[in-house]
Amino acid sequence: MIVLDTSVVLAFMDRRDADHELVREWMDELEDELVSTPLILAELDHLVSRQGGASAAMALRDDFKRGAYQLEWWPSALRETIDVAERWASIELGLADASLVALAAHVKTTDIATLDERRFRALRPMNDKHDAFKLLPYDSRQR
Repeated sequence: MIVLDTSVVLAFMDRRDADHELVREWMDELEDELVSTPLILAELDHLVSRQGGASAAMALRDDFKRGAYQLEWWPSALRETIDVAERWASIELGLADASLVALAAHVKTTDIATLDERRFRALRPMNDKHDAFKLLPYDSRQR
């Protein structure tokens, strides 16, 4: 299971995005489930509507309706998300990104699909067994 950030979906949907081909190729090969939080869904809905208009927003909603991306929210999710945001206040981590760190701990993964290397390379998983997140699609390429 891979935790999904807004940036990957935006790049996937926008052919003009500099990372569109990288994300598209990675997603074409993807076999794992993509999971995100309602906070990311709300962020996506807003940004896709603003950047791509009504037809892009409908396409995004159709993707969610047909199960292209799973959503996960659990009883302690809000408290855990706020705890993560407070722990990383020094980098001004917002609740949407904090929810992804909490979700990764909840589903027991360190795989995050994001193009936000600056922020997510600074973050550490809540599980003490891992020092860093694996950022996809970047970390799936040969370096």
